[in-house]
Amino acid sequence: MFGFPPAQVQLLYDGARKWFTLVSLAAMPVVGSIDVPFGRHTREMKNSIFFVDGIKSWILMELVSPACFLYAFLKAPLSPGTGTRSLTLGSPQSLLVGAYLIHYLNRALLSPLRTPSRSKSHIIIPFCATVFNLFNGSLLGAFLSSPAAPQPSAYTLPSFWIGLAMWAAGFAGNIAHDEILLNIRRRANSKGKAKDSESRSKDGHYAIPHGLLYRYITYPNYFCEWIEWLGFAIAADPRMLQAITSGNVSLPSWSTMTYGPYSAFLPLMSPPWIFLATEIVLMLPQAYRGQRWYLKTFGDRYPKERKIIIPFIL
Repeated sequence: MFGFPPAQVQLLYDGARKWFTLVSLAAMPVVGSIDVPFGRHTREMKNSIFFVDGIKSWILMELVSPACFLYAFLKAPLSPGTGTRSLTLGSPQSLLVGAYLIHYLNRALLSPLRTPSRSKSHIIIPFCATVFNLFNGSLLGAFLSSPAAPQPSAYTLPSFWIGLAMWAAGFAGNIAHDEILLNIRRRANSKGKAKDSESRSKDGHYAIPHGLLYRYITYPNYFCEWIEWLGFAIAADPRMLQAITSGNVSLPSWSTMTYGPYSAFLPLMSPPWIFLATEIVLMLPQAYRGQRWYLKTFGDRYPKERKIIIPFIL
């Protein structure tokens, strides 16, 4: 891709930006209508050649994203000239690159290696996740090394610092709520576990999480991740936020978005905002089905006041 003439590279970039968004949107009703064969939904399934180790497959599929991100960033396909790009420490871009890599250091390595156990996953899950991470990481790396990425003047913008603060708060919240889930697994694997606990499932492996935002919602880790990447998008490309707050958002017709030039597909939907949008459309239906699973598994023991993913709202 990166050895092509600039016009072709721009065409490929816009085409990937468009179809990555549309395919993710099209997958939303599919994800919302089935129990994705991953985690709790595979515990009762028989062993099969199509099921792979949960921890190893997670690490491999998640490492694809930072690898593609770094490759695209260093190659800088959307920047004029040739050769690789160097990262200037202390620049706005370096902070955003660092934020992205810190997230995936935790997501791809630290978190799974600290997980005491993880159910097997159908091979379709790591396959789809690998494809998602390949496109997402490449698009973000290409964008952050392009002229559209934040320049040194971004340090004077309140939106940049607000966005980074939101990213940090979301990242910390994600880790904190994941730690609550990890403690449940640690207790389930420990000797003398109380399988008859009112807050634990019949097999003793799952329990009702409590603490922090679990008081209000079933999936605070999802909610915090949305906050994290919303802040990242605001810091990386505030144009979308400016258009929304000023009321200057205009959508092209469906025919233009679908059949028109790739560049005509939602011009303000840069990769940071695409990442946020695709996370929402793919995680929301999973959270909905997860809520149903908790209610089915724990019945009246599950707190009825808990919303699914946004406190007091949804």
